[in-house]
Amino acid sequence: MIKLVLCRHGQSQWNLENLFTGWTDVDLSPKGEEEAREAGRLLKKDGYSFDVAFSSVLMRANRTMDLILEELGESNIEKHYSWRLNERHYGALQGLNKADSAKKWGDEQVHIWRRSADVPPPALTKEDPRFPGNDPKYQALVKSGEMEEKDLPLTECLVDTAKRVKPYFDSTIAPAIKAGKKVLIAAHGNSLRALVMELEHLTAAEIVSVEIPTGKPLVYELDEKDLKVLNKYYL
Repeated sequence: MIKLVLCRHGQSQWNLENLFTGWTDVDLSPKGEEEAREAGRLLKKDGYSFDVAFSSVLMRANRTMDLILEELGESNIEKHYSWRLNERHYGALQGLNKADSAKKWGDEQVHIWRRSADVPPPALTKEDPRFPGNDPKYQALVKSGEMEEKDLPLTECLVDTAKRVKPYFDSTIAPAIKAGKKVLIAAHGNSLRALVMELEHLTAAEIVSVEIPTGKPLVYELDEKDLKVLNKYYL
């Protein structure tokens, strides 16, 4: 039996301000920093240690990973960062206040955009500064070959997010787990929900009701051979 630990980043500054964040690169709030440190303390208390950690290319997830590992005294372990673990892109909602958006489009429509698995929010145009293709970070990833132009989203639903998370899990994370490495993944609400879909073989309809809290380590106990889920729980 192998244990895999997932942790959604602690509260971000935009979580605090009730804004749609998506790929916007914002830092943790003071509360989020404490949530990340508490996650590390919980893992340490229960005897966890890690060989390798995976995160997105967004600051709030990176900082969460770093703070957890700092609490564990394991800051120097192997780390990997991938855009494939980024939060889902909220399109034209990104940067908008959630309450104001509900007033503009209606509670029901905004709820559909937020919680349904296969309905994306309104798309950006490529001229919009919020389009990742206008961000030097993603321009560099395209130039290096780590991303392709077609990978730069104008908007995403959860199913779209799952389509980029799954290949990374299959090609990079799963082999590390099967090799016996103790793995930590620090990422985002929707990229982790996409991973939960993969691990638990959930349908788009079933994942809708799954909510992952900030800063709470989620442990999966997996069969060593095929990574079948044997048990799961929060610390």
